[in-house]
Amino acid sequence: MADRTLTGKRALVTGGASGIGEAIVAELAGLGASVVIADRDFAGAKRVAGDCRGEAVEVDLGDDDSVEAALTAVLDGGGVDILINNAGVSVVEHFLDSDPAGWDRMWRINLRAPMRLTQAFLPGMMEGEWGRLIYISTDGARAGAGGESIYAACKAGLFGLAKTVAREAAKYGVTSNVVCPGLVDTPMLRKHAERNPNLMSALVKSIPLRRPGTADEVAAYVGFLAGPRAGYVTGQTLSVSGGVTMA
Repeated sequence: MADRTLTGKRALVTGGASGIGEAIVAELAGLGASVVIADRDFAGAKRVAGDCRGEAVEVDLGDDDSVEAALTAVLDGGGVDILINNAGVSVVEHFLDSDPAGWDRMWRINLRAPMRLTQAFLPGMMEGEWGRLIYISTDGARAGAGGESIYAACKAGLFGLAKTVAREAAKYGVTSNVVCPGLVDTPMLRKHAERNPNLMSALVKSIPLRRPGTADEVAAYVGFLAGPRAGYVTGQTLSVSGGVTMA
């Protein structure tokens, strides 16, 4: 079982206080990793940290000063071996109805923050000749998503970032991959569904497996990519979508 353990590894999960992020924290902790939960919801982060004997860091990924303060705290604690850029924010609206003033926060949280975190933690991984960079994007960034143009555009930027870093860091034993969840039962999805009662049934009909995924299903895949057995997988963009995307 030694090839399945993350004992001795330290991981950082952004947006780890709920949803997919919380499931990822539980998965990594279950594999033996020491997990830092970074979230704007500090009370939620502390709750999750308590469940897994991890650490909680308060951060607003849309605010540069907050990001830098969180980076300092985590780096002072020894950096990380595994970085899961999971946090995201979306506004559901048609592109022509979107306000450019609102684009900036989505870009900062969904793309700029992962870029900055990668830049901060990658040197330590390269020095240690082992690391895992995992970016949680969305199947909507691969196939398009009605009503989520800005979110999809920002999350699509993670593809280029992850693949470029994969090439630059491969010789140091660092892998870099993107996971694209499809329709997953999370608090964010439920919030959108409450505004449109017909949304869920229409979306489920478009899924070959005819059901939403679970946060645990996404987390299990992330756990594999974070572990020793995925050491030969890098530069990949892979979907967990019930078959919506098959290429």
